[in-house]
Amino acid sequence: MSASARLEALRQRHASLEKRIAEEAARPARDAEAIARMKLEKLRLKEEMERLRAS
Repeated sequence: MSASARLEALRQRHASLEKRIAEEAARPARDAEAIARMKLEKLRLKEEMERLRAS
């Protein structure tokens, strides 16, 4: 997989997580642990995207 294809895949996963976080946060009985896990994964994706951009 090329770097640009990998970057695009990471962007899509990042956007998907952002949407899932918003949906979970909007629920009346939100799962705080699930939100925290998703936010951590989103941060990891962002860091990997930054590493790809820098190389």
